[in-house]
Amino acid sequence: MTNSLIVESLEVGDFLTNCYLVHHEGQAVIIDPGDDHGRIINKIKNRNVKVKQIILTHGHIDHIRAVPEIKKFTGAPVLIHREDAIMLTDCKANLSCYDKSEFSTDAADGFINEGDIIEISQFKIKVLHTPGHTPGGISLLSDGMVFTGDALFRESIGRTDFPNGSLDTLIQAIRTRLLVLPDNTVVYPGHGPKTNIGQERSSNPWLN
Repeated sequence: MTNSLIVESLEVGDFLTNCYLVHHEGQAVIIDPGDDHGRIINKIKNRNVKVKQIILTHGHIDHIRAVPEIKKFTGAPVLIHREDAIMLTDCKANLSCYDKSEFSTDAADGFINEGDIIEISQFKIKVLHTPGHTPGGISLLSDGMVFTGDALFRESIGRTDFPNGSLDTLIQAIRTRLLVLPDNTVVYPGHGPKTNIGQERSSNPWLN
């Protein structure tokens, strides 16, 4: 059995969102089940893991569309930052009204905040509040890796032209929460390929 967390990524939906199954010794969390619930469920079945939590880095539609089906299959609670909680129940807030799908689902089962700890097996996942793309955007830090949602991408950052977005807030969050991490910290973003903190500190045009 591996002594590190196992990260498996599925690129889901029209917006090619990265949904992550993170697991160790039969325990798991799902991060951002954005669409294609059947594929996510098959991955859970194939790995024979117990999903303890469904964690949302933020509440935009491309990160939450498969939440109802994944919650029904796993029985796991849905966790989100309080400032993004309305996005689960309001199609305007999650932007789905604008693509005519008008998606909404049940309210979150719990809220996660800066500094909270989520446990998988022997590992601890720390919540980092990284607002700017949305007010309640979070990142998740554990075992030499960080899941950044739509805050930080390879050589880019999240959009801030949506309602309640703020470029200044996002840059500040990235600088104070993410760029302070060791260079070799692996970055698993909400879209696109993985990277690392050192590469983004030195070459990301939005941060230099």
